[in-house]
Amino acid sequence: MTTWRIPVAIDVQPWFADHCFDGKVVLPAVETMALLAAEVAGNHPDIDVRVMDNVRFARFLEISEGSSSVAALIECSQHENGSIHAKLLSRRPCKSMTRLQEHGEILFSPAGENHTPVFEFDQAPLTAPAMMVPAEQVYRELVPFGPGYHTLQGALHLAGKVAWGRLQAPVVEISDRVRELIGSPFPLDGAFHAACVLGQRSADFVPFPVGFDRRIIIRPTQPGGSYHARVQLLSRTRDELLFDLQIFDDQGQIFESVTGVRMRDVSGGKIKPPEWIRRQD
Repeated sequence: MTTWRIPVAIDVQPWFADHCFDGKVVLPAVETMALLAAEVAGNHPDIDVRVMDNVRFARFLEISEGSSSVAALIECSQHENGSIHAKLLSRRPCKSMTRLQEHGEILFSPAGENHTPVFEFDQAPLTAPAMMVPAEQVYRELVPFGPGYHTLQGALHLAGKVAWGRLQAPVVEISDRVRELIGSPFPLDGAFHAACVLGQRSADFVPFPVGFDRRIIIRPTQPGGSYHARVQLLSRTRDELLFDLQIFDDQGQIFESVTGVRMRDVSGGKIKPPEWIRRQD
């Protein structure tokens, strides 16, 4: 196995300031995926970056107030079968030395080696939801992000172990090859928001995504595009929730599916769901 590291300067986009945790701006997980996919796609054209396996988000990468860029490292390891294991790292000062900390990782495989079929949900809206939460209330009380990440629109429908909602990808001034391949990051972020709300119905913590098994991008979502997300809770333990989710359009065309989404409490118990969201059905 061959391993190498590449220094990168992450351009801080204006909407990053809306994505906060514990009062600090952090790099969104969907942007971490885009960064790693861009590095791999630019240097390894034989790799299919539209399929992402064994994705993990180890810790937040904080963005200092007023910063225009963030220094980081991308570490890539190539296995004998040609797959690339990519990680996003940063240097953390520790007294007289610096230490590397890991923020995210993805396994990418050569094109043609991904044979897992895309799972399918019933894509119809929930006709008799147990609860409907207006998107404004979602972002005011349950997922407190700024307007740049208000991807959910209308009302989020919740019934049992399923959530269904409409997504709107904002039009942003970024154009690069990898985003043409994997699409806008905002719809998937909105689907994570739906999973977060669904999880708060049955957990005593606010769940954040810490990784997933596989993401398959069949069609790239487009800036300005309107989509739907359907999220299903598969299982729960004391400290972790497991979901599958899918993004599709009004015609039922599947754009993305993500399986085995793991969500946990990353606040150390400091953030709790409000009582009104707790399951009553």
